Amino acid sequence: MQTNSTPLYTSLVAVGDSFTEGMSDLLPDGSYRGWADLLSARMAARTPGFRYANLAVRGKLIGQIVDEQVPVAAAMGADVITLVGGLNDTLRPKCDMGRVRGLLTEAVEQLAPACKQLVLMRSPGRQGPVLERFRPRMEELFACVDELAARHGAMVVDLYGAPSLGDPRLWDVDRLHLTAEGHRRVAEAVWQQLGHEPEDTEWRTPIPATAPPGWVDRRVADVRFTRQYLLPWIGRRLTGRSSGDGLPAKRPELLPYEGPAA
Repeated sequence: MQTNSTPLYTSLVAVGDSFTEGMSDLLPDGSYRGWADLLSARMAARTPGFRYANLAVRGKLIGQIVDEQVPVAAAMGADVITLVGGLNDTLRPKCDMGRVRGLLTEAVEQLAPACKQLVLMRSPGRQGPVLERFRPRMEELFACVDELAARHGAMVVDLYGAPSLGDPRLWDVDRLHLTAEGHRRVAEAVWQQLGHEPEDTEWRTPIPATAPPGWVDRRVADVRFTRQYLLPWIGRRLTGRSSGDGLPAKRPELLPYEGPAA
């Protein structure tokens, strides 16, 4: 039920890459759910006729998001648009951060006037040595997000500053995508940012400590990660390919939401 103080949003369009597509929140049928689906399920349960589109495609760089998704999202006339992009660019060996900032600015300038509320994010960062290498670029990207939000009246959901989402246990074995529990917490964060009453006031709180895996288990996990994920990822970078090449948008039309329950 909507309260008098809760904004009434009747539609949402999600724009971005694999994070917004929902990897690695895998459903039994082999599709991905993710935070945007979970958020839309909640909003649909409280707003009859709620409509949802998800234009995100895994692997997309900010330039591709601007070219392929932003104009489509801007034309849909949704109440809420979420935009998360640029992180894939920061993970490339060569990254022109000036160009990334410029493209992100272009995206926000198109999307902010096209909706009632634009939502941006400071993406979560997994604890570990890989993040440390790219942290300066990520934080430069997030500084740009904050600046654009202040200039254009967008909301910023700070996932990067949430201790819980840095926990490696909330990340899939590929070390790039959140687990189902991680996506649930992101949905909660956006839900609260949009002005809804919390369903989980502790989403930022780290999960209880457990005994760390032993040396042998860690090495086995490292070998599996390298063989199944790291080497193919490097191969795509070297050949200019993307995991999303040829894939369509997840939900290309703004239609009444029907899907798995939140």
